[in-house]
Amino acid sequence: MNRRSQIALSPDEAKRYLTDAHTIILATNDKRGYPHLVAMWFAVEPDGTVVMTTFSKSQKVVNLRRDPRCTLLVESGRTYDQLQGLMLRCHATIDPDTEHVLDTLALVNRKYRMAGDGEGPSLREAMRHQASKRVVLRITPEKSASWDHRKLGGAY
Repeated sequence: MNRRSQIALSPDEAKRYLTDAHTIILATNDKRGYPHLVAMWFAVEPDGTVVMTTFSKSQKVVNLRRDPRCTLLVESGRTYDQLQGLMLRCHATIDPDTEHVLDTLALVNRKYRMAGDGEGPSLREAMRHQASKRVVLRITPEKSASWDHRKLGGAY
């Protein structure tokens, strides 16, 4: 067995690692082909789609309108023997529907348990003005690479 397969996350491990991650790095391609990287809060839908909201005029949206290919990265660990990561090559769609934005804001709000935000209709109405300026990024993973150096048991 090669090292790559020894340290790869199983599908269940990868799903859990992604779902439990706090911040994800979203990489899009700018108009000159350079990566544009941003840290985002997000949620994962039951089918594995990663969702997040952002302002409709943001650079990442401009980039994704031009080229829907993107990459997501989650990583952790402070020493080599503790490194873990998941890189997803993806395709993004942009959803401007305000009700869908509100659904996603509520989903992300629940994940991060934002203090004082409550739930239900009052939260939804409080966020409606902000939602009207935002879109949902629905990011569908197509291919992945993962690593968990803890599986090596200290042997490199």
